[in-house]
Amino acid sequence: MIEIRNLTKSFQSGNDTVEALKNVSLTIPDGDIYGIIGMSGAGKSTLVRCINMLERPTSGTVIIDGQDMGSLSTAELRAARRNITMIFQGFNLLMQRDCLSNICFPLELAGVKKAAAKKRALELLEVVGLPDKAKAYPAQLSGGQQQRIAIARALATNPKVLLCDEATSALDPKTTHSILNLIRDINRELGITAIVITHQMSVVEEICQHVAILDNGVVVEEGEVGTIFANPQSPEAKRLVFPDGSNEILPAEPGEKRIRVVFNGALATGTPLIATMAMEENIAANILFASTRSIGDKVYGNMLLGIPDGEKNLPKAAAYLQSIADVVVEEVLPNA
Repeated sequence: MIEIRNLTKSFQSGNDTVEALKNVSLTIPDGDIYGIIGMSGAGKSTLVRCINMLERPTSGTVIIDGQDMGSLSTAELRAARRNITMIFQGFNLLMQRDCLSNICFPLELAGVKKAAAKKRALELLEVVGLPDKAKAYPAQLSGGQQQRIAIARALATNPKVLLCDEATSALDPKTTHSILNLIRDINRELGITAIVITHQMSVVEEICQHVAILDNGVVVEEGEVGTIFANPQSPEAKRLVFPDGSNEILPAEPGEKRIRVVFNGALATGTPLIATMAMEENIAANILFASTRSIGDKVYGNMLLGIPDGEKNLPKAAAYLQSIADVVVEEVLPNA
């Protein structure tokens, strides 16, 4: 478990003091995929660098598996970082080394014998789906392939935590999806806790189980992704979930109630869901807003529905929609 308690980080900028993080407290369960999201300048990258002490916090603590990271000596911290590895937007591969040597590099630093390091690197090339790229150099690879090599390198020391700092921001949507799938597979198969730093809500909704929203160095909202998406409370959460202002909808008709339907990887069907509900439940819902997309055979995104004769029909509509796997439904109250 990762416990972040009352974390504050300040920087000096000329004569001014800039507070990048302000009293941040989070608990990240083992084996979770935890998203930290916010706009540029929110403090996301500073937070992730404080987790592995690349940045020393001004105050507060980071505790990983009961160990206070701030209390470790330089040598102890170096050893601890083998369990907390990181991938970046810019890949950060060594351009003069081939892929095999890049993956071996952290093992060399850890004193692993050459033969054992090579064996581990070849295994990891299989894990990331690039067994034929051992002798290729980073410049010969696509961006997605470079990030896969970076992930393999990060896994070399058998870490418990993988920090992903805007790891897909430089990639096209299709490649982003493949990298997120790889991170999800690694999380499931190896039990690694993944912390995903991003400014893209689409990344959070596709891969994360929990999310914290940062705004100006403060955690303004946190919880399960489905809950945050269903009914964001803070202005910053609403801006991220509804970047086009879709929460600003015309007033409800008399007797109408509203629900938000969030699709977190629900299986796509050939028949439109709302039309099917109208036929089977005799509820003619009004689609006030919809932002959904299909990735493979799964649907992500959200929809705001107006339910006529809401006192009678809302419970029926909610029960019908929530009977579908990976769909979350929540009533949207006035001004919520």
